[in-house]
Amino acid sequence: QVQLVESGGGLVQAGGSLNLSCAASGIVYTLYAVGWHRQVPGKQRELVATMWSDGSTKYGDFVKGRFIISRDNAKNTAYLQMNSLRPEDTAVYYCNVNGFLTHWGQGTQVIVSS
Repeated sequence: QVQLVESGGGLVQAGGSLNLSCAASGIVYTLYAVGWHRQVPGKQRELVATMWSDGSTKYGDFVKGRFIISRDNAKNTAYLQMNSLRPEDTAVYYCNVNGFLTHWGQGTQVIVSS
């Protein structure tokens, strides 16, 4: 019943931007924090950004002001605006919601070319 649908990933040149979206269903959205994580093969999944329902945020250190997380509670949708992308940002990006239980999206590939 719980479903997270991601969109917006793809191929982008270094220095470019992407906007990821994550639409949730099957949960009381306002009771959950939303977040984005990424994973490169052979490495641990790492936090990109998270936002609680009150709007407070936490970002991974590598973001350094380049990414912005937001959420639209009326649409049950979270966003990740990624600017000034670098080749090292290449990864599979996963949307998640955290509350009584944790749910993960299927992941979407982001490739940043040099």
